Amino acid sequence: MLTGQRTDTTKRSMNKKLLLAGLCLLLSPFLLFSQTDRILPQPKTLVAGEGQLNLQPGTVLLAESASARKSAHLFNGLLEVKTGFQLPVQQAAQTTTPVILLEEKIVDGNPEAYTLDITSEGIAIRGGSSGLFYGLQSLFQLVEMQGSEAMVPLVRIADAPAFGYRGIMLDVSRHFFSTEQVKKILDLMAQLKFNTMHWHLTDDQGWRLEIKKYPKLTEVGAWRDSTIIGQYYDFKPFIYDGEKHGGYYTQEEAREIVRYAADRHITVIPEIELPGHSSAVLAAYPEFGSFEVQGGAARGSIAAVNEKGEPLNNEISTQVPGYWGVHYNIYGPTPAAFGFLEDVLTEVMDIFPSEYIHIGGDEVPKDHWETSAIAQKVIKKEKLADEHELQSYFIQRIEQFLNKNGRKIIGWDEILEGGLAPNATVMSWRGEKGGIAAAKMGHDVIMTPNSHLYFDHYQAEDKSTEPLAIGGFLPLEKVYSYSPIPDALSEEEARHVLGVQANLWTEYIGSNQKMEYFLFPRALALAEVAWKTREEKDYASFIRERLPEQLRSLEAQGVFFRIPEAAVTISLDAAAGTHRVQIEPLVAGAKVYYTLDGHKADQTARLYTGPFLAPTPGSGQEPLVLRYITLTPEGRSSNEFQVPIE
Repeated sequence: MLTGQRTDTTKRSMNKKLLLAGLCLLLSPFLLFSQTDRILPQPKTLVAGEGQLNLQPGTVLLAESASARKSAHLFNGLLEVKTGFQLPVQQAAQTTTPVILLEEKIVDGNPEAYTLDITSEGIAIRGGSSGLFYGLQSLFQLVEMQGSEAMVPLVRIADAPAFGYRGIMLDVSRHFFSTEQVKKILDLMAQLKFNTMHWHLTDDQGWRLEIKKYPKLTEVGAWRDSTIIGQYYDFKPFIYDGEKHGGYYTQEEAREIVRYAADRHITVIPEIELPGHSSAVLAAYPEFGSFEVQGGAARGSIAAVNEKGEPLNNEISTQVPGYWGVHYNIYGPTPAAFGFLEDVLTEVMDIFPSEYIHIGGDEVPKDHWETSAIAQKVIKKEKLADEHELQSYFIQRIEQFLNKNGRKIIGWDEILEGGLAPNATVMSWRGEKGGIAAAKMGHDVIMTPNSHLYFDHYQAEDKSTEPLAIGGFLPLEKVYSYSPIPDALSEEEARHVLGVQANLWTEYIGSNQKMEYFLFPRALALAEVAWKTREEKDYASFIRERLPEQLRSLEAQGVFFRIPEAAVTISLDAAAGTHRVQIEPLVAGAKVYYTLDGHKADQTARLYTGPFLAPTPGSGQEPLVLRYITLTPEGRSSNEFQVPIE
């Protein structure tokens, strides 16, 4: 939301820019075209020509390689939704009409780079396998229906991402989501040129992947009897909903998701949490904890909460918990536990071909290890200083196993505690500190700070206007402002920053619509953070030139995004002696209804038709408040927003 006064100097600057842009249009058939570009993420270089090309149903997609043909068919699926037709895909030209040539060749040594040339003679996209796919995504975004005709502008694009790792993490452990919903998110990620889905499959509240050697992981660990309602601190003791929740992916379903993602040039990285966040596992197999098991249960096992509903310290839960927070259950550093994890990871590696396996490593309370005779014996035997070094020992054991099998580990930044595993990549979530430390040590880093990239946070300062969230405040502009390269790193150290990722934790996200509401439009901002350098980004251009069309496209695809605040400009009109109000909805084709009298704005309020002069309050009266809603082309209403007129 933009508020405040626009000065005369700013107006003169904008007018000057518009005049220069107009002169460029007159002087050159091709010009740098950044402000009116609709492609998101915005290409590195886009030069626009004069005129358009009619994309007819008979236009041939000419694709020689198998991967190019696969990308062409996926493009056709998108195109049909927008235009009502698909294009024929051929390996050789059998027509004299304009064609769309897909030439698979590496551009500038980068397999994700591409060029897109649209002339009156036809369309040519060149790039590696991934580059061709991204070029087609850009072409799709350029297609515009003009009546019954599908038109694309004449352009020349040369594009490549700034970062090689561009990810979103989906937590399916706290709440389970169907394969269909995961595929829908993958489709949307692909359109925005993300290339990694980090799949958080296990946590205290549920185990979500079939492991054939350990069937109780899904028979027991995939289900909880009930879940708390409201925020964690709303009720003491907790109030539970009384509804069983759970689910899991069979190995074949997981393989299908991996294949589906790969077709869209997305790698799926599975996360198997260890040594903490293991309550669901230990509910099924308590013998892998830090205490001896007697009679099928861990010694000393009692209820996980006291009579007030508060979590108990240093006690083993034998049920899958239905409340959030850090739980004290933890794997024991035992041969049995290591054997179990190696068995699990062997099956995981068979399903997921990704170079990386995420092993968690975060929020590991040491209480059980401190009181466990088994853990203390290992500390003494291995000559470890304390339980933090025991955690490092534990993770290094797992890393050695994965490295022997040709895989690498990623862990949350807590894996730095007690000594970092030799070949580990660090995912920095507690701000940037862990990532900076790891990069300075020569380790690769993925930046995902909770300050800017935790998409489970609120999207408005007034939390009462938003759905229940875990906390925090993360507006669209703050996401866009993030730069994955910390200033504290030298140029050489910065090379260790592989890229950027947003995390969607789902403690308070239990439905498909809520998942989409929390992801979008923030994922659109993240797409440009991941694709562009700090110097190339332009938030004003993003929200006015690219965001509105993208949100209209999302609505057409049935995505339940959060309708953002409009761009509101309030300036002093000196001649009239009052304020001029301008409202630009950030969904293309949307309407705005508003009030100025302090009462609710809904569809019975005034319809915004253009800039207007606000009434002037009398002496001693409070300033007026603009209250408004945005109504999308398909009839969804935003939350009500308020802006003081002053």
